[in-house]
Amino acid sequence: MLARVRSDSQIQGILLVMLGASALSTQDVAIKWLSSDYPLHQVILARASIAMLLTLVVVHFEGGLRSLWTRNLGPLVARGLLLIVANMSYFLALATMQLAEALAIFFIGPLFITILSVPFLGEKVGLVRWSAVLMGLAGVIVMLRPGDGVIQLVALLPVLAAFCYASMQIITRRIGVIHKASVLAFYIHFTFVIASAGIGLMIGDGRFAGSGNASLEFLFRAWVVPGPQDALLMLACGTLAAIGGYAISQAYRLAEATAVAPFEYSALPLAIIWGVVIWGDLPDLTSVAGILLIVGGGLFVFYRESIKGRPLAVRDADVPPSR
Repeated sequence: MLARVRSDSQIQGILLVMLGASALSTQDVAIKWLSSDYPLHQVILARASIAMLLTLVVVHFEGGLRSLWTRNLGPLVARGLLLIVANMSYFLALATMQLAEALAIFFIGPLFITILSVPFLGEKVGLVRWSAVLMGLAGVIVMLRPGDGVIQLVALLPVLAAFCYASMQIITRRIGVIHKASVLAFYIHFTFVIASAGIGLMIGDGRFAGSGNASLEFLFRAWVVPGPQDALLMLACGTLAAIGGYAISQAYRLAEATAVAPFEYSALPLAIIWGVVIWGDLPDLTSVAGILLIVGGGLFVFYRESIKGRPLAVRDADVPPSR
């Protein structure tokens, strides 16, 4: 009976993590679509505000608003700030890069977690796992396309996003899980609201716009009153962020991380499909080679983690995660 319950929980966890990955991948499509007309901080403010309100509803049913009170704000704020840099770097990359390429590079997060766990957590990493890390980093180098000045620098943005995400996970490992997923989610969304509103007040007039670079324009463009269709897209971004992040969090609660984490990679083929259908972006052979190296390295790290019996999360996407 116990084995059957465990099996059912793993199936539910796998389904939930695939639902979450699909929701977040669809959110990426909406943000990439909005990147040509609106500034990133405006989109993030709308997204985070909606997600925070939806999360408050979950908080109400998971212990009430009193559960938001904590004296240990430092790590929560640090996690939120790191996720802000991770998300904004990743979304800025989407303005220029193909959806699948940016997402694939972001998935080196587990490799960075392995690297950072040595100096900050005192974990020992053997030769086999170092080989997997080198495989994934080789995939990033392939996708940076040395010698091609067009995409080389832009491709560093999802690398930065993955590094900040990994750093956030290291903090989570160090302090332990002492809060419900909905509480962690609330503080992340709240930090996003404060940061994006502050950025909007400082540069939301568009004074630094006009560079001609798609990613920089996405960052510095002036705020625009959205039309009905775009307002619905922003509403969808917040809803998908809340659903996706919470679904992934619940997946990790129901099943072992090493059982469900590899299924987060289901977002990659979906991203390729979105890119082809909407923008006609079909990854070339160089991109495919880089994606395979990154995914191969990441999956092998998960395999080694399962053998060692240590859980490893992939995406603290907003609840916790996102991206």
